[in-house]
Amino acid sequence: MAAAEGSGAGGSLFPGLADVSISQDIPVEGEITVPVGSHSPDEDYSTLDEPVKDTIMRDLKAVGKKFVHVMYPRKSSALLRDWDLWGPLVLCVSLALMLQGGSADSKDDGGPQFAEVFVIIWFGAVVITLNSKLLGGTISFFQSLCVLGYCVMPLTVAMLVCRLVLLAGAGTISFIIRLIVVGAMFAWSTLASTAFLADSQPPNRKALVVYPIFLFYFVISWMILTFTPQ
Repeated sequence: MAAAEGSGAGGSLFPGLADVSISQDIPVEGEITVPVGSHSPDEDYSTLDEPVKDTIMRDLKAVGKKFVHVMYPRKSSALLRDWDLWGPLVLCVSLALMLQGGSADSKDDGGPQFAEVFVIIWFGAVVITLNSKLLGGTISFFQSLCVLGYCVMPLTVAMLVCRLVLLAGAGTISFIIRLIVVGAMFAWSTLASTAFLADSQPPNRKALVVYPIFLFYFVISWMILTFTPQ
């Protein structure tokens, strides 16, 4: 009796529902079961669980591989897959330290020279990256900084050779040797960076991207060539 009254009340509250019938043959779509499959142990592995030594060694190997790619430049995206700024930071600091104290008209220990080199390298890399993005490049911001920073390695080697040559004295022969070394490393840096960045630019705008890269490494090369120790 109560059920009948309830159904009557429900019919008065929701008119039309009394005529709706649900067929028992309507199939239920979708999968409601959770598949239990085999998964590899790597899915449960996290870098937070590994020892600090393994983490450092893995990062060092990654940096070393990027240096190898710069030494043998070719059109490849290997340098762009796992970008990092550790290598560019080490190269920038090393180059700035070797150029420190080399200003001809400096009256102090050359401290500002370090800041000048540091700012020129990083500010120049940022400007080139922004220029690349504005021209429609598909490379990310930090990937471009990574490539430009790692490609400073040949010029860092040139700076080291120039310092060793200057230990024997500054003269015409010394300048010619330094000119050849710096010129070769300048070409190496420019070709290496363009080899990695060329494919990320529109075909009709590659020259607009390569030109700032040329100026960027030319300024660094000029600072190395005109370096004279106090």
